[in-house]
Amino acid sequence: MESNQYLFLYASIAAAFVGWHVVRRERRQKVEVAQLKQAEVAGLNEPASLHPVVDPDRCLGSGACARACPEQALGVVNGKATLINASACIGHGACFNACPVQALTLVFGTEKRGMDIPHISADFETNVPGVFIAGELGGMGLIRKTAEQGRQAMAAIRKRSGDHKAPLDVVIVGAGPAGISAGLSAIAHKLRYKIIEQEDSLGGSVYHYPRNKLAMTAPVQLDLIGTVRLGTEVQKEKLLEFWNDVASKTQLAMSFNERFEGLDKHPDGTYQVRTSRSSYHTRSVLLALGRRGTPRKLGVPGEELPKVVYRLVDPEQYAGRPVLVVGGGDSALEAAIALAEQPGTEVALSYRGEAFARVKEKNRLRLDEHVRAGRIQCLLKSQVLSIDPDSVQVSRQGDPVLTLRNHHVVVCAGGELPTPLLRSIGIRFETKFGKA
Repeated sequence: MESNQYLFLYASIAAAFVGWHVVRRERRQKVEVAQLKQAEVAGLNEPASLHPVVDPDRCLGSGACARACPEQALGVVNGKATLINASACIGHGACFNACPVQALTLVFGTEKRGMDIPHISADFETNVPGVFIAGELGGMGLIRKTAEQGRQAMAAIRKRSGDHKAPLDVVIVGAGPAGISAGLSAIAHKLRYKIIEQEDSLGGSVYHYPRNKLAMTAPVQLDLIGTVRLGTEVQKEKLLEFWNDVASKTQLAMSFNERFEGLDKHPDGTYQVRTSRSSYHTRSVLLALGRRGTPRKLGVPGEELPKVVYRLVDPEQYAGRPVLVVGGGDSALEAAIALAEQPGTEVALSYRGEAFARVKEKNRLRLDEHVRAGRIQCLLKSQVLSIDPDSVQVSRQGDPVLTLRNHHVVVCAGGELPTPLLRSIGIRFETKFGKA
């Protein structure tokens, strides 16, 4: 009799626990369904980069992938893992590694929006022998992964260095995380190398971040340095300080303000790399270019004025002035927010779309807060018509042309990818519509 009482007690506790778990799960799913609907209404259900696709036949709905996603881009809807805020996904693949049944596939592009990805092998070599690609250009923009790609690509380049008549074993194009990591590996492998960078500083895309912007990081393995841990989030300045310190200590051979302009192949299989300042004879080439490329311009009268810039470095220099920010991505929102936080700055944000479809949720919420407070004038479905020394003309769908008082224009409209240049070299690209 006593044993039956204990059995009943244990069964009651187990039933209560299961009931609590089911109720809690149902509540969480209701929240995630609401988040999905909100994202669809706001136009935030298109991922901007590498992202997961769920196989519903394999997915058990455990939620392990959602719990592993720090951006909360994934949730469980109708018992299956679902991208509930696709625009927040940044492609680090934590969800892929967390799935217990391998129900996720990481893909580029979507059915609606393709993404040009170059053909590369497992060693990051393109279809052009001796020409390698690592980093953002290959579709991966995360610091840890781009650095690892640079390291692995250089290991492959080392294998093919051998005997040749070229004075260099490799020319590395780009001084972002992939290029810096590759340069460290070149030193470790005792290769003759050269790094060229079109900007006036190293850092790649991080160099273009606004002052004090936080970048997500994870432990990075670098040759000569070892495993580097900077924390999950680190300010732009600290990250650049780290890269500059690494470059100084290892005496990385870098040439700044030197733009890559083309490539010619010699009969012996070596290459002549043409730049804006010189040319280099090398056995191999590693293209560690960012996807930003050349800043995309507006193509309107007055854009040549010195008050027009294509990146925001120090918001404080614009304090107390009327500024127009143009663009609809994270960089545009972050620039507008940073400017609005300066005393006396009049900020207008112009974007041709109906909604900020591919931005981080925290940026969208901060923007909404500044708009409600009257610190940012948000002009959706608008287009800059012309730029004058003290004003700008902006057309807005359904409204008369606006003339805004203006002293500065910050264009954050992305960049023109170097795809035509790379295709002229012979590198093949594939436009991926939701494929791995």
